[in-house]
Amino acid sequence: MQAPDLSLSMTLPSDIDVAIIGAGAAGLAAARTLENSGLSVLILEARDRIGGRSQTLILPGDVVFDVGCEWLHSADRNAFVQIAHDLGFEINQTRPRWREQSLNIGFPPEQREAFLAAMDAFDTRVADAAELPEDTPARQWLEPGNRWNAAIETISTYINGVELDRVSTYDMDAYEDTGVNWRVRRGYGALIAAYGAPCPVALNTRVTLIDHSGARIRIETSRGTLSASKVIVTAPTALLANESIRFHPALPEKVAAANGLPLGLADKVMLALDEPDSLPSDGHFYGTTDRIGTGSYHLRPMGQPCIAGFFGGTFARQLEDAGEGALAAQAIDELVALLGSDYRNKLHPIGESRWAHDPFALGSYSHAMPGHADDRAILAAPVEDRLFFAGEATSPDFFTTAHGAQETGVRAAGEITGTS
Repeated sequence: MQAPDLSLSMTLPSDIDVAIIGAGAAGLAAARTLENSGLSVLILEARDRIGGRSQTLILPGDVVFDVGCEWLHSADRNAFVQIAHDLGFEINQTRPRWREQSLNIGFPPEQREAFLAAMDAFDTRVADAAELPEDTPARQWLEPGNRWNAAIETISTYINGVELDRVSTYDMDAYEDTGVNWRVRRGYGALIAAYGAPCPVALNTRVTLIDHSGARIRIETSRGTLSASKVIVTAPTALLANESIRFHPALPEKVAAANGLPLGLADKVMLALDEPDSLPSDGHFYGTTDRIGTGSYHLRPMGQPCIAGFFGGTFARQLEDAGEGALAAQAIDELVALLGSDYRNKLHPIGESRWAHDPFALGSYSHAMPGHADDRAILAAPVEDRLFFAGEATSPDFFTTAHGAQETGVRAAGEITGTS
């Protein structure tokens, strides 16, 4: 498939067989799956780049920063592992140390063991509750008064992007994780961009209306109108829920499903580190364990001279709203409290994400609200065999992940060709 030149100086084609809304992992996978189908395909992408909620930046010091997705979760089942091999991308198999606290600073081993036992017991209660006839908020299954509840809630903000009162127990239990987590040495976002490089994409093309009232589907965009026989919608749920993309006739069940699957928030900040040999490569810290909201810190990821901070949920939203630099300031304060005052002059902000303020995302990844786990299937269902839906929020078991999104793009393309 040869990607056409669709710069802003050129007009869009008037007709296409399949229009794909969004050039994230799902949209790119759909286009790649359809490339030998004989159908004319075009991805309409609002951004000036492909990749969606994946993006790799190369920061000063040749530091690789995945602004969005970073880990090849469930790597033994993740399609991007084979894609990386095919495209010549090196995979780093160093395991994450999320359950550890390097140097035993601020979180002694005996406390860490108690926390992990409490976390595992909570997960067991959630799994048991998923067998109940009615869904519940996952917070209901915290042990009242447990010393580690705040830390467990904080872990939820990393995993789900929100605190446990907003997470469906059914949905939390449905997520599949094999426990194998790898990374792409030069960036997951770079890998996804390379995967999508052959795809025909119209950048800077914001879709506002999908009119499926006629024999052909009319698509209104910021660069004009075109028609298609079939459309695959891969936009984040936030844009469907607030009807930035509208349908005519209206699809209230899709809007309701998107509202039941809002995007949580997870943000990252990258700090350059002077004297990097003072800290272990691929180490890990939690900023604190006694409140909901703190940083998870990856020390010298893949041996790089930096520390990556990770924040989620309400705390991440507050930091974003405080303006640029607030994430870095919080991270430096927490790290100095752990490592000592000398580190205040050794840490230098070089990159951050602000996904809640990204107009084409408005968040990081989806979670099902309590009582709304079934909304993933509702959102994924085709309409009139002409409108198809993909994206991480439509995955039944690998939601929140790039490989989950990729699988749904392949599925939606198969629904069009009858091979799904």
